[in-house]
Amino acid sequence: MSLFNTTSEITITCHKRVAPYLTREVSELGYKITETFITGVRMQGSLTDCIRLNLNLRCASQVLFKLDDFIARNGDDVYEHLKHTPWEDYIPKDTYFSVTSNVFNDSINNSMYANLRVKDAIVDRLRDIHGQRPETGAELRGVVVHLFWKNNDASLFLDTSGDSLGRHGYRKIPGRAPMLESLAAATILASTWDRTSSFVNPMCGSGTLAIEAALLAKNAAPGLFRSNYAFMHLKGFEQRLYDRARTELETQMKITGGIKIIASDYSKGAIENAERNAIAAGVYDMISFQVCDFADTEIPQDHKGVVFINPEYGERLGDLKELEETYARMGDFFKKQCKGYNGYIFTGNMDLAKKVGLKAKRRIEFYNSKIDCRLLEYDIYEGTKKIKEEA
Repeated sequence: MSLFNTTSEITITCHKRVAPYLTREVSELGYKITETFITGVRMQGSLTDCIRLNLNLRCASQVLFKLDDFIARNGDDVYEHLKHTPWEDYIPKDTYFSVTSNVFNDSINNSMYANLRVKDAIVDRLRDIHGQRPETGAELRGVVVHLFWKNNDASLFLDTSGDSLGRHGYRKIPGRAPMLESLAAATILASTWDRTSSFVNPMCGSGTLAIEAALLAKNAAPGLFRSNYAFMHLKGFEQRLYDRARTELETQMKITGGIKIIASDYSKGAIENAERNAIAAGVYDMISFQVCDFADTEIPQDHKGVVFINPEYGERLGDLKELEETYARMGDFFKKQCKGYNGYIFTGNMDLAKKVGLKAKRRIEFYNSKIDCRLLEYDIYEGTKKIKEEA
């Protein structure tokens, strides 16, 4: 039986607090999730399923296909077990491979040592089988083997992704302190935006939020922007499997008409970078870019949707005193110019958020790198709250 038709446990990882939105994505693809945990989900499937998952998921980091569970007290146990694993069934002759790991074992002070023991076992096994040493290295450009080792319990995976899926591949110019594409997608999925109403993104920076919104509206999957995955280098990979999955991506895209996505920034350079990124993502014609102060951003009065702001929050950029004034102005902007919309502010500084002067309806938890963040949702009523409730 082909390795690509073999069923095993698949672990799909993501950044902390993104799992609910990854869960939604995997379920919408028609898969049954067997477990959800803080940094991912698990399901049963084949390597062929892994191809489809890699190409479609916006919120994921890695798609891991389990090979084995075993007991390991130390690095020697890892080596001995992996030396007897049939790597010749997984890694073709003359194929480059690399090793990654997550290690929580008292005998290991440096995860690089665990990687080395895995690498040595694979190299020794394949050299015995083929009579030559395979090429290895740190770059994730070929087959990727992943070891998860906690206490004495170890699990062995084929990482079918390689480079992280969190970077969607279209962003050529990231700008200052950019939001990771997978995080941007997750925050939009956490909002009330319906993918057809207006999406307004003041302070757009390099354009990631507006571009991810356009890609969602267009139903354009991130796999359209990437041409190399680790699964392509596994033994038994057939190009037709990948071509079929790519064709599915192309046929599922929608023709969008009438949707208004607006991205603004006071920096002309930021808008120029955002435009280049939008061109690379194939959504330039869907986004209206504006160079202006955020308070001067065009707010469409028909088909009202969301206003989504990702301001600086003083951890890496911006002066706190100036930011206090900016956050207060954002509150005024919402109240005076965005009536009928749902407003969102993504911030890692709740003290600054108090300056908005509006009560958040929801505070949705995220991390931006290691910064504890919140996506704050505001109902911006037309008239009074009572009138809206009666309506």
